[in-house]
Amino acid sequence: MIKLNRRRLIQGSTALGAGALLGGTSLLDWAKAWAQEMPFQPEEGASLRALRWNRFVETEDIQFDKNIAAFIEATGVDVRLDKEFLDDIQPKAAVAANVGAGPDVVWGPNTTAHLFPDKLLDMTDVAEYLGDKYGGWYEFAEVMGKSGDRWICIPLCVGGNYINYRISWMNEAGFDAFPDNTDDFLKLSHELNRIGHPGGFALGHASGDGNAWVHWLVWAFGGRLLDEENNVVINSPETIAALEYVRELYPSFIPGTASWTDSHNNKAFLSGEISYSNNGISIYAAAQHEGMTEIAEDMDHAYWPVGPVGEPTEQQVVFPWMAFAYTEYPQAAKAFMTFMMEAPQYNAWLQESVGYFTQTLHAYDDHPVWTEDPKRKVFAEATARARSIAYAGSLGYAAAQVLADFILVDMVASAATGQSTPEEAAAEAEKRANRYYRV
Repeated sequence: MIKLNRRRLIQGSTALGAGALLGGTSLLDWAKAWAQEMPFQPEEGASLRALRWNRFVETEDIQFDKNIAAFIEATGVDVRLDKEFLDDIQPKAAVAANVGAGPDVVWGPNTTAHLFPDKLLDMTDVAEYLGDKYGGWYEFAEVMGKSGDRWICIPLCVGGNYINYRISWMNEAGFDAFPDNTDDFLKLSHELNRIGHPGGFALGHASGDGNAWVHWLVWAFGGRLLDEENNVVINSPETIAALEYVRELYPSFIPGTASWTDSHNNKAFLSGEISYSNNGISIYAAAQHEGMTEIAEDMDHAYWPVGPVGEPTEQQVVFPWMAFAYTEYPQAAKAFMTFMMEAPQYNAWLQESVGYFTQTLHAYDDHPVWTEDPKRKVFAEATARARSIAYAGSLGYAAAQVLADFILVDMVASAATGQSTPEEAAAEAEKRANRYYRV
């Protein structure tokens, strides 16, 4: 666990002094001016404990710390920042919600806030302020941020999750471009494996990568967890068709994917073990940052192939801020979340995220980060193309529990590895999901 507090952020540690950490005077000067008229006035003597997940892109993390340092210096609100492994954030947040003590604010993945909406501070005023000022929220962000009519979290960004692939190996397999449909994707996968370049998707309990690709798979064939009336309909001919497809796809994967979490595919790709996987842009960013020129130049990103439904079916990871109702300093928490999405620091953070994060407010749509490198292009549309994990029903506690319990991941893994037939895997998923939807 990494911990940062006022002393470490402002006084600096090792070689970092305050000036370097704050990125010069412009950010701090703006922050001080903002603090004079900030829309949410922190309580006297306020301090906050914040929790976020460990970085996948170093430059993003550095800018994130700079923004927090500017907030601390400008407002006088002390912020202690703890950093944990991504997959540990949701359980830690759930414990805090249940015991009524712990971090004041949490930056976590997906539908964490929907597991305990009644334990969270109402963020409607923050969402309305930001939406009015910055061109409105994307529909996906609003769906993921609200419980009923109340905003329970603030979607800071979306982590785009697309196909990362090696160009030369794809060409060697006889393809000039990455397939845009599931039939050709299967053909490419088999050929890549035959020539010694298998692919690999995470089939373990990977909060980001595992959930992203199995939802794409099920939706691509017309399967879905829920219908429009929130009935569980995962056990369907469409879902079974998706599971039959993955049984054909799985033999082209590198051995071991059944236990992969969110970091395994990064390592396998950068070590040259696999020809493709699904991920954010962090693999490309790491290759560039660490001088892996051969890999960086020989890789690109592609949208998810379209299945029999004939339209894109993407599950992207939203990363929202949430504040617990037990916090002693609710106005400071609101000021902090607002500050992190104001233009000077949000623009700088998007730039340093190098495409790993996609905006949730329309005012940031034309950010230069999306045009300065063509290999980032697909990630610019992640928020616009994303579906709610509760599609085609409504998002709430039950859907969040199904996601947290990795029911769809387990279903796909069971069918892919041959532990169950597609019919058995779909029936088991239906049984497990219904535990959360039955009163």
